[in-house]
Order: sequence, then C-alpha cells, then structure tokens
Amino acid sequence: MDSFLYQATLYLVAMVIAVPVAARLGLGSVLGYLLIGLLIGPVIGLTGSAMSDLQHIAEFGVVMMLFLIGLELEPRALWAMRGKLVGLGGLQVLGTLAAIAAILILSGQGWRISIALGMIFALSSTAIVLQTMTEKRLMQTAGGRASFAVLLTQDIAVIPMLALMPLLALPGARLVAKGDNEAGAVGDFLQSLPGWGAALSTFVAVAAVVLGGHYLVRPLFRYVHAAKLREINTAMALMIVVGIASLMNLVGLSPALGTFLAGVVLADSEFKHELESSIEPFKGLFLGMFFITVGAGMNFAPLIAAPANIIGLVLALVALKAAVLYILGVTFGLQSRDRWLFTLGLAQAGEFGFVLISFALSQRILPESTAQKALLIVALSMLITPILFIALDWLGRLQKTTETAPPDTIEAQGPIIIAGVGRFGQVVNRMVTMSGFKTTVLDNDLKTIQLMRKFGFKAYFGDPTRPDLLASAGLAQASVLVICLDDYAASTRLAAYARSVRPDLHIIARARDRVHVFELYRAGADDIVRELFDSSLRAARYVLENIGLTEFEAAEAHRIFYKLDREGLRDLAQVWKPGVPIEENAQYMELSRTLNRDMENALLVRDRSIPVGAPSSLHEPD
Repeated sequence: MDSFLYQATLYLVAMVIAVPVAARLGLGSVLGYLLIGLLIGPVIGLTGSAMSDLQHIAEFGVVMMLFLIGLELEPRALWAMRGKLVGLGGLQVLGTLAAIAAILILSGQGWRISIALGMIFALSSTAIVLQTMTEKRLMQTAGGRASFAVLLTQDIAVIPMLALMPLLALPGARLVAKGDNEAGAVGDFLQSLPGWGAALSTFVAVAAVVLGGHYLVRPLFRYVHAAKLREINTAMALMIVVGIASLMNLVGLSPALGTFLAGVVLADSEFKHELESSIEPFKGLFLGMFFITVGAGMNFAPLIAAPANIIGLVLALVALKAAVLYILGVTFGLQSRDRWLFTLGLAQAGEFGFVLISFALSQRILPESTAQKALLIVALSMLITPILFIALDWLGRLQKTTETAPPDTIEAQGPIIIAGVGRFGQVVNRMVTMSGFKTTVLDNDLKTIQLMRKFGFKAYFGDPTRPDLLASAGLAQASVLVICLDDYAASTRLAAYARSVRPDLHIIARARDRVHVFELYRAGADDIVRELFDSSLRAARYVLENIGLTEFEAAEAHRIFYKLDREGLRDLAQVWKPGVPIEENAQYMELSRTLNRDMENALLVRDRSIPVGAPSSLHEPD
C-alpha cells in the first residue's frame, strides 16, 4: 500500500507540474504526459513495482474516453457524415494498415504480428492534431474538416480493432492470456460453455448493453436525479461505465467495445450532458495517468542499441503514412495547402496506438521486444508532430497562396473593389450590388468564387494583395476599396499599399480586434469595422430590452455606446504603441479608464432608472 500511494502521489505531482508547462510550450497535454513519464521512469528511475497495478487502474481512462466518444456520435450525425467517414477515413485506415502489413510481411515478419502492427500504426493522434489545428485556426479549412473526418473514423475503428485483435493470437497464446485475466467463478462458468453457449452469452451481453441503455438507463437516471445530490449522479455515471466494462470482460469482449456501444445508444438521451460532465474529470485524470505509465514503462534499450534503426523506422512510418494521405488528398480533390495540411497533420502515430500495443501484449499477440520497439516508434512519431506543422508553415510560405489555377482575367472594372468574399465580404457585396452599384470582387479561394458564380454573383479568382491584380481590377480609377480578408497581416499590407498608390481612395477595412484597428488606422484605412462589434452591440441591446428597458431606451443606450466607443477608439489609437502590449502601456490604460468613466456617466445620465451602484463594463479588447 505504501508503494502504491507513493507511485500515485508521484504521478499526480508530475501531472500538476509538467503538463501545464508542456501546454505553454505548445506541445499539448498528451506529449506532456509522455515526456514526464519518460523523465520519472527511464531517465530518473523513480518508478517502482507498483507501476503495473497503477497502469491497470489507469486503463479505465481509455474505457471512459471511448464512452465519451460514443456519446458524441449520434446515429443521425454519423449518417450525415457517412461519405467522408467511409470513403476518406475508411480508405486511410485500410490503406495504411494494408501498406504497413504488406511491407512487414515482405521483410519476413509473421502475418499475425504484421496485421497487428498495421492496426497500431494506421492511427493518428486525435489529441495533438485537433489541439494544434484549433490553435492555428485550421479546423474550418477544407484540410481541417477532412482531417477531422479521418480522426473520427480512426476513433471508431479502434472498437473493431480491439474486438478483432484477439483473433490474431495463436491458440496457445490465447489460453495463456485467458489464464492471466481470470474472472472468478462466473468467468470459469462462461469459459466452460460450449462454442454455441459462449457465442450466445456474448450476444446476450451486447444486447443487454444496447437495450439497457435505451430502456433502463433513462428511468434509472430520473430516479437518481430525484435525490438532488450531485455525487449520486456521478456515482450513477461511474456505475454505468464500470458495470458495462465488467460485463464485457466476463464474456471475453473488450470493455471499450461495450462502453462505446452504450455511449452511442445514450447519445440522444436528455442525460447526455450530465453523463459527460460527470465522466469527463475522471476520464482526463485516468487517461493522463495511463499516458504517464506508458512513458514511464518505456524501454530505451532498443534506441540506445540501434538509434539509426529506430529513427529510420520512425521516419519511414511518417513517410509511408504521408504518401497514403497525399494520394487520398489528391483523389478526394483537396487543393494545395489543404492537401499538405491533411498529409502532414495526420502522418504521425497516435495515442490509441499505446492502447492497442498494451492490449496486444496482454493477449500475447506481440512479443515483449516488438511491443517495446513499437511503443518507441509511436512516441517518437508523436514527438515530431510540431516539426511536421513547422514544415507545413514553411510550405505555405513557399507556395504563398492556395491557387491551383492562374488568376482570372478581369473583364470589367467598377467603382467599388471588394477584396475577400468570405462570410463578411459576401454580405457587403450583396447589399451593395442589390442597391444598384457595380462591384469588382477578388478572392483567392477558387471554391468560393465558383460558388458565388452559381448564385449569379460576378467574382474573380486571384490574390487580392497582388499589385498587378489590383491594377487590372481598376485600383487607379476606383472610388472605394473594401478589405474583407480573413488574414490579419494581409489586410494591413493591402491597406498600406492602396493608400500609398491612391492617397485619395476611400478604404473600408475589416478588423479582427482592437489592436488590428490601430494597425489599420496607421496603415491608412478610413473606416474600420470590427468584425464582432456590431453583432455584440445588437446582442447587448436585446439584453437591455428583456431586462426592463423599453425598445427606445435600449436603442438610445446602443446609440450612445456606439458613438462614444468609436470616438474613444480614435483617441486610444493616438497613444497606442506598436509592439507594446496594451496592459503595459500606462498612458493607454489611464486613457481607457477615463473613457470608461465618461461612457458610464453618459449612459447613467440618459436613464436614471439604472442603479448608480451597478457595475460598469470593462473596456476590454474585442
């Protein structure tokens, strides 16, 4: 017990200290867990004999994670995504698995081990890829959406992999594995059943999970919810997961399979979010512990003995997966940067590889030495993921644009040039053209341009920041330039260039936030629109109308706030210093506080019904 408590304390301390550091460095939580596990295990040697017991407990994190994945996968949503899941995702998993297994078989490895390793290495890191893409704002791109579909397919594919992997074990090895995972008297009884009895018990167990989740859990949850005790709801959620895992274990199925099925069944339940909030903290804790124990249990002897061999295998794995992904990207019509995002973003192995390696080892499918080498390859491939995204950025700068065709020849020029026609620019263009004015629309997203043409709007393909394209669009004769680009830096560059060649041009620019407003102001933009400012004000107006103010009073508050905030922004632009954080600019902060007080006084004078002691809103960046 003392040894167990020591190990548990050690791992918890390591999690609390190391993982926030890894997150700040942009490595992500999974890599943080692995690195701290490597540090306290192979490097320092603080792990003891109780680590294996702790790892068995930590494996419940995997079971809980698959339960939560099931909760997110409503059958209707899965059906709507069937094209990408079955097509793109399915081909990636099967294609990579087949390629890896074929290469291993040709190199002399047994077919059972080759297929098992193909399953392990076919998966990518959901945690690292989604976190990195979210941070880099790549999830809404075509490459990001394709990557998400493949990752979702991989998460689902883990279930049949866990179910089918025991079939790869030799008969004698399966008997040894069963002996190592004895389930007591009930387990002895089930194992003594004839083949038809074992199959029937398996079917009954799966049916019990599906039918129980559909008909039993809902009334049981209502009964428990009536107690109005949060801890009982949590106990109920844990009971579902642990109970289903135990049932699956008794009939010889993967506990993860049962909990995943239960999650899918409960995905449309009214208690879905309650289950998620109750299980999520335990899932994160146990899963983090699992990755730490994986890192702590790694054997670096193969790497030390043959570093060139292990590093070569890691690079070969990344290159092979990248080749399969690139071919699929071309086949499914991904363009330029989206194709490279899809290729490099998913080229590493993933955290589910650790789960499959652990399961394959317990089933005696992989020899100990092969499993240790596979663990190293998976971990090292995940560690080089940041390098893959750096390579993606380098390729993006090299290509400079997502163009796959030459820019359009601009046939007609108008007095208004609109640069960028995404969600923001489309609304601007529709209102202006429907008011009877002619526009020249430029954008470097070919699909968006083609879509606009289908709706009857004229638009031209090309990079709006290119001087030659702007010249052919009629910049020299235009009266107004509207900059609606998503790219923060590109919009500022375009404003500065347009102002330098046309001092008399009226420039209207879209800004991402307050600092971007200041940069565009310095670049020469005349009217600057914060992309969320007007919609936020309208939401605030609705709040005032529904909290007691009349429509006229709320409209007046809206008008006053809009006027004073814009005037104050011009004053703040005079004291803003490029490169200096706002909170470190004393003059800016003092002026901001003064403007806050002036605005509060103006709003209170307008309506004395507002309590004098009511808190004022902070003047924060948008």
